[in-house]
Amino acid sequence: MKDRKKGAWDSFTFPAFTVIPVVLYTFFYIFSVVSGLFYSLTDWNGLNPDYQFVGLANYRALSKNIFMWRSLRRTLYYALLLVVCTTLLSLLIALTLNSVKRLKVLIKSVFFFPAMLGSVAVALIWDQMFYQLIPALGRILGLSVQTPLANTRTAIYGVLFVNVWQAVAMPTIILLAGLQSIPEDLYESAMIDGASRGQSFRFITLPFLLPTMTVNMVLSLKAGITTFDYAFALTGGGPNRATEFIGLMIYNDGFKDSNFAMANAKAVILALIIAVISFLQIRQSQKREIS
Repeated sequence: MKDRKKGAWDSFTFPAFTVIPVVLYTFFYIFSVVSGLFYSLTDWNGLNPDYQFVGLANYRALSKNIFMWRSLRRTLYYALLLVVCTTLLSLLIALTLNSVKRLKVLIKSVFFFPAMLGSVAVALIWDQMFYQLIPALGRILGLSVQTPLANTRTAIYGVLFVNVWQAVAMPTIILLAGLQSIPEDLYESAMIDGASRGQSFRFITLPFLLPTMTVNMVLSLKAGITTFDYAFALTGGGPNRATEFIGLMIYNDGFKDSNFAMANAKAVILALIIAVISFLQIRQSQKREIS
């Protein structure tokens, strides 16, 4: 009798613990995605309950929108720079920290500290440093130095610098954990066989870190394509739309121009781009792992 009650309770436990996550996931993700896709086919302004079904009119309008294409190219360029900078810097810092013998915990905490801060707070702090500290240092040195955020050619790199400064912390810790999981016997065997440090890194370290680096690159790519907060807090998309990324365009369409239908259409296009690029990136990395 007790075994029957226990078996009935066990069969009830699994659905009871999974129903809440499934409901939350369905409501906050699946329902939201389907709703966004539907509203992208309408002329809904986000305020009135009435709207008209317009089909693919929003997508046809976007295909002819020159600012949309410029923003997409700018966003993809920014995402590529973010992936490259974050990957290389995090790998370099992780290799350096892995060789540290003293105060490892303290040094790790210092490098991980930026990840604990809010992105908007970080952007506002750096905004003051760009506009107050850099010109002041220029005056002290007798140089005419302007903030890079005020120049259409350098504004995107100023935003990128702040993003990388914060984004490099998490991949560094992940790569450091991966480095510490590599068996030391492999390095000792390679040393006995006469392998150089470069060869040990290429044939031992890099293959072990490749899966971790792939995850970091996909996350950095997604963060770069969907970037919003840094540009919003630092430049607001300026100067002259030099940092108007697609995420910022979506925000402006929805909350400034009250054109949620167009904002949803851009969000759908952005989601498709992320899905395709992430799929290709993971597939290419898997091929390298197999080879």
